[in-house]
Amino acid sequence: MDLALLRTFVAVHRAGSFTRAAALLGLSQPAVTSQIRTLERQLGRPLFHRQSRGVTSTAIGDELARKAAPHLDALLEIAGTQQEAAGAVRTLHLAGPPEFLCLRVLPALAPLVGQGQSLRASLPTEAAQVLEGLGACQFDLGVTTTRPRGSMFTATALCDEEHVLVAAPYWAALIDPELLRTKGPAAMDGIPLVEVHESLPLITRYWAAVFDALPTAAATVVAPDLRAVLECAATGGGLAVLPRYLCQDALDSGRVVALLEPVVPPLRTWFLVVRAGSLALAHLARAHDHLLRAAAQW
Repeated sequence: MDLALLRTFVAVHRAGSFTRAAALLGLSQPAVTSQIRTLERQLGRPLFHRQSRGVTSTAIGDELARKAAPHLDALLEIAGTQQEAAGAVRTLHLAGPPEFLCLRVLPALAPLVGQGQSLRASLPTEAAQVLEGLGACQFDLGVTTTRPRGSMFTATALCDEEHVLVAAPYWAALIDPELLRTKGPAAMDGIPLVEVHESLPLITRYWAAVFDALPTAAATVVAPDLRAVLECAATGGGLAVLPRYLCQDALDSGRVVALLEPVVPPLRTWFLVVRAGSLALAHLARAHDHLLRAAAQW
């Protein structure tokens, strides 16, 4: 059986679409369709149910994928190892929100440069952009707070980030801590809000988790980078909800004050996401493992 046909079959099985598989393989969609038809003729059985949007695997297709995919991934790993042994520099394309990539991921991966690894970073702010780029082979590894569904991607929990309600000392002095604990958001009426988006994603999540309520005011300052949100809050722009890793230095120095310390603080999980089967590539697997070990100290 032609290995090229099996490789195309596994890509379609994982992607759930001839079009997405074509992008992953660097082939045209008609070429992928033709290869799948050839494989189905050779086997004498249909491998996919064609639908208006994508494909689903038949029972025969699922069985073939279960048997073939591990062996194809192993061959890919051998090829990648041979490239590294020959001294080839491997480039790792990363994608994720700018703050987390810049303050966590890139510093953790920087030591790999001394091992012949080169890095290229993209900074999309939306999880959908990260996953779309991964699916289109623009990125090798993504970090996102959204766990993707389906068999196209493999997602591994990386770490949890704690969210903290903060404000500059001037605003904090106007809030009665006991009133905040008992009355919730009403104790902060009139204080401006600083956020990354008009929809108040971080404040809404915090309000729901801690106060069992939703914010009723609009943001006064909107800046699509959490580092800018921190600086605005620290210089008196208003209160904000920020990841602790991002604002801990400002808390330690007194530039901002934590307004509340809930017994169970709101958490958000970060995931490492790769295309299914791609961890067979030695340089990608090394970076993946390096990040998991680094995250244990975050």
